[in-house]
Order: sequence, then C-alpha cells, then structure tokens
Amino acid sequence: MKIIENDQIVALDISPAQCVEWAYEGFLLKRKSCMPPKTAIHLDGSLDFFRTMPCLLPKEYGRFGCKNASRFQCSHPSVKSYLTLCDSTNGNFIALVNCDWITPMRTGAVAALAIKTFRKSDARVYSFMGLGCAGKAALRCFLDSTKNEHYEVRLLQYKDHADKTIEEFSSYKNVEFRIMDSVDSLVDGSDVVVSAITQSAGLLVNDISLFKPGVLLVPIHTRGFQNCDTVFDKIFGDDTAQISGFQFFEQFKSFGEFCDVLSGDICGRENDRQRIISYNIGLGLHDVYFAYQIEKMLKSK
Repeated sequence: MKIIENDQIVALDISPAQCVEWAYEGFLLKRKSCMPPKTAIHLDGSLDFFRTMPCLLPKEYGRFGCKNASRFQCSHPSVKSYLTLCDSTNGNFIALVNCDWITPMRTGAVAALAIKTFRKSDARVYSFMGLGCAGKAALRCFLDSTKNEHYEVRLLQYKDHADKTIEEFSSYKNVEFRIMDSVDSLVDGSDVVVSAITQSAGLLVNDISLFKPGVLLVPIHTRGFQNCDTVFDKIFGDDTAQISGFQFFEQFKSFGEFCDVLSGDICGRENDRQRIISYNIGLGLHDVYFAYQIEKMLKSK
C-alpha cells in the first residue's frame, strides 16, 4: 500500500474548476454507489469528534474508500483527515491518502456547484462569511468556474480575513469586492449568501425579511439559519439520511436531494422569487471519488 501525501496532491495543480466538475460527476454516481450515513463519536464535554465516512463506488470504478476525520479545537488545523483506498474487486489496500487538500476542495466545489445550480437567473451579489479553509475554497471554486461573469462579492469583516482574501483573489478582474461590517448588512440585498462559519451559539440573522425574494442560502457548516428552515420555499440536501435529523426537517416546505436535481429527476429552482437553502453535510462519495481521480493522475505521471 502506497502513501499519497498532501504535497504530491498539491503538485498535481488541480484547478478549482476541475474540482467543481468532479463534484458534479460524483453526485451523478450517488444512486449507483453504496454510501451509509457518516458516523461520529463526540468526546464528552467538548466539541471535538472523530468521524468515519465509507463509500463503495459503482462496480466499474473498482474502488472502495473510507475517510477518517477528526476535529480538535486544540489542533491547527483543527480538522485532520486521511482516507484508505481499496480495490473493490479483491479487497487489496491501494493507498493511504492524506485528505488535507481533498476535504476543503471538495467542500468548496460542492458549495460552488450549489451556487451555480440553485441561484436565480440574474444573480449578481454574492456574499461570503467565514473565510477559513472551506470558505475560501468555496469562493475560489466559484470564481474559477465563472470567469466570464461579472458580479459583486461581499465579504464579512472579521479580524483581517476579508482584506487578506481580497489580496489573495486580486487576479480575478471580473469581481468587485466589498467588505461589510455586520452579518445583517452582508445579507441585506444579496442574491446568494454562503456561510462557512464553524460555530454559532444562536441565529446569525434574526430578521428573515433581510433575505430577499429569490435568494439562495448555502450554509456550508449548516449552523445559524434554523429560522429559515420552515420559511424558505425549497430546501435541497446532499443526503436525506444526514439531514433528516435536523430539528425542523419535518416542517420543510419542500425537500429534495441535490443529485436528483443534477440528474434531471426532480426540479430545482422554478422561478426567480423562490428562496432556497442548499444544505450539504459532506459525502464520503466525493472524498473517495476525488481520491480515485488523484490516484489515476499520479499513476499516469
């Protein structure tokens, strides 16, 4: 069994737009894959946890994988993960894959794909809060896959994160960046709101009327928007089993899986006035599919 290190993956120079394409392809495999819900063990008296995410890809891919992830507040980065990749035709272990690059990039790619899939037709104002690894990966994947569009990107001010993000993304000349001082001002008038805030003791936006008709809300870490769950017109998620435990799941006005929208089996956005939420908890399928593609690329070098 070989070990695929993070620097080997980074050296492949995989574009964010390619990650969005892999996210799309992965969703189309969901109904043919075997993927039980992720399991988590939480440590008593803390927010720290261990998580396991297995997935068997369709037979023609010949791959099974299982990602093990942990989150410890005392660590930096706080989230660490690796994946065991196996040959599903004989059970042999193929590789132990470092997922430091895979996890944020597949998370960001899914968020970018959600934006492109569920935004209203004339969306121009895109707002991002939580500019850590996942938030910046989502922004990077979105910008890289929409280079021919012109729009405004709002960033929530927190420490010096917004200023550093603008500097980091200065090569994108089709974007006008604005820094907002509060969550309310960030949300008010936005066509798309993306949150990658990892912890929220309560609601992030108390006044739901700030979410204009036609808005798309993409809470990457799912926290802080429970007051929208029973009010928004449609909610889509990456996996029913991982979302059905949400407090207000039974009160959703409408729910469907993201993969069924992409395959054309159900309708996504129906008009430019619907307010939509896209909850994506994270699929082991995407981790395994990314690892499968990376293994192929390394093998061909």
